[in-house]
Amino acid sequence: MKSQSIWSRALKISRKAVNCGAVIPLNTIKYKSSEECCDFELRFLKSPIPKYLIEYGPKRNPFIPWDSRLEIQPINDKHTLILNKYPVQIGHMLLITNTWKPQNGWLNKDDFEAIQNVDSDTTGLWFFNSSKEAGASQPHRHFQLLPRRYNESICPRFDWFCSLLNNTKGNNSEISHCISIRQRSKNKKSSEYDLFSSYKSMIDEMNLGDIDIINKPLKPYNLLITSEWIALITRRTDKSNGFSINALGFAGYFLGTKRSDVDTLIKFGPEKILKDVI
Repeated sequence: MKSQSIWSRALKISRKAVNCGAVIPLNTIKYKSSEECCDFELRFLKSPIPKYLIEYGPKRNPFIPWDSRLEIQPINDKHTLILNKYPVQIGHMLLITNTWKPQNGWLNKDDFEAIQNVDSDTTGLWFFNSSKEAGASQPHRHFQLLPRRYNESICPRFDWFCSLLNNTKGNNSEISHCISIRQRSKNKKSSEYDLFSSYKSMIDEMNLGDIDIINKPLKPYNLLITSEWIALITRRTDKSNGFSINALGFAGYFLGTKRSDVDTLIKFGPEKILKDVI
């Protein structure tokens, strides 16, 4: 059982940050499906769309310097853990690089070591959006974490991704050809199947380019990381049927607005929306 001391600290800081206006939780209404088997969760924004959801690359980099009211703790000499100013849930964290690193550049061993550092204490659903076309709102490198308690559902499509590992749904899916997935090693001392090795292996499998030769991947992509697996999803655009789709869309989380074709999502399910962005 992990101590989750980082999550506890994040919640404590979140309460202060909300009170002083440094954190602005999204005001949403959750859609409750009448279907018994439903692998997506839909939320509607009650207030106008925050600018960060529709604008990319603000004039001022919000991470240099980052808002000290959002800081949770340094992770190493190259990364810091802070709160997301517009959280999907209270305790929604960002792992940012202390100095400028491009969101659309190759990830490196230091990035994944920082993730593993946090993950050894507090885990959940990690996600990464490689560029604007992959749903990123900021060009400065950042990873996001939605913490989860022990035995709590990681995300609506967790079992679906697990089935890809076992090749039980791949042939029936319209999007599995754009997904590479690796099982995470349970051996902390193992290096053969660590996150960075898995990342490089998936890059090769999905033909994103040679990490040692070119400066950045040839295609936009998302990463999803859980305690069981890491998945890479290649894609071409960020919008489908009025939905802005980032990595959370592939995890089964959709944020609806007045422009979203909710009827299509409910009638045909998430893959109808997702296949239009890959």
